Amino acid sequence: MENVVLIIHLLLALGLIAVVLLQRSEGGGLGMGGGGGGAMTGRGVATALSKITWALAVAFIATSITLTILAAEKSAGSSVTDSLTQPAADEETPAVPASPLGSDLLPPSADENAPLVPSAD
Repeated sequence: MENVVLIIHLLLALGLIAVVLLQRSEGGGLGMGGGGGGAMTGRGVATALSKITWALAVAFIATSITLTILAAEKSAGSSVTDSLTQPAADEETPAVPASPLGSDLLPPSADENAPLVPSAD
């Protein structure tokens, strides 16, 4: 169910982007505009593209809310801290390996009894 709503949501987003890009620029936002001029009435004429834009926007918001509700139901009653498990007191915790000593870091010598560093005799 969630995947179906998500796919519809993505298709609505792509459709909304396409319809907005198809519309002619009428505003003067940021100094850009389509020119136009002439007498503009207070009530704009609702074109087919603007009606489609509104319909897609309403459907997009509806699918957004639906996805939010589905995600909330999926995670209801669970928390991130619930997934963390604490070892019980009676269980043995694994021993932490000791840090290597300086001599443990050197490669083994040919003769185990020979000194690791040659003496300057």
